[in-house]
Amino acid sequence: MALRITEIFYSLQGEASRVGLPTVFVRLTGCPLRCSWCDTTYSFTGGEAATIASVLAEVAKYPARQVCVTGGEPLSQKECLPLLVALCDAGYDVSLETSGALDVSAVDPRVSRIMDLKAPDSGEVGRNLWSNLDCLDGRDEIKIVIASRGDYEWARDVVRQRQIDAICPVLFSPAQGLLEARSLADWILEDGLNVRFQLQLHKLLWGNMQGK
Repeated sequence: MALRITEIFYSLQGEASRVGLPTVFVRLTGCPLRCSWCDTTYSFTGGEAATIASVLAEVAKYPARQVCVTGGEPLSQKECLPLLVALCDAGYDVSLETSGALDVSAVDPRVSRIMDLKAPDSGEVGRNLWSNLDCLDGRDEIKIVIASRGDYEWARDVVRQRQIDAICPVLFSPAQGLLEARSLADWILEDGLNVRFQLQLHKLLWGNMQGK
């Protein structure tokens, strides 16, 4: 079975602990979610068929040892799992950006899972697969996009009640154009949360440009 690929490109990682590192991004096509603030709607449909071998060949054209498999929702394609294995076997440092709505338990343990939790303003809070938390460890990271004070309070309470910060690093990001970054930073400090505030580096450098 072939993969469907929206794009493969070389840029700086804009998020999570690998922020700033030169990275090859493999963006798979398709996503079962429709988050209100999504910035990659172009990846929902279309794409081109590719084999795992052809993806590896394209990735190998770039000098980076970091590879990020993203989407859309990459786990919506069954071939994502063997692709992750193949990238790890080829010696890459592999991360997976996933919505948290699909089971991550079968992901190769060499892969760092960057998993979203969807706050209420996303419109997809009901899709959070809470059992995924039992699969994560210190190599993984949880990201929550915050679009409002209500989102923040939801995220704060989830982190505290489920002790998510004891599982892995937790990242809070302001939704671009919906929440001032300084407001989110102030709230985190006021509540003394053990989370990392992050801005999306790639958007600061290039805006929301496809392929960056």
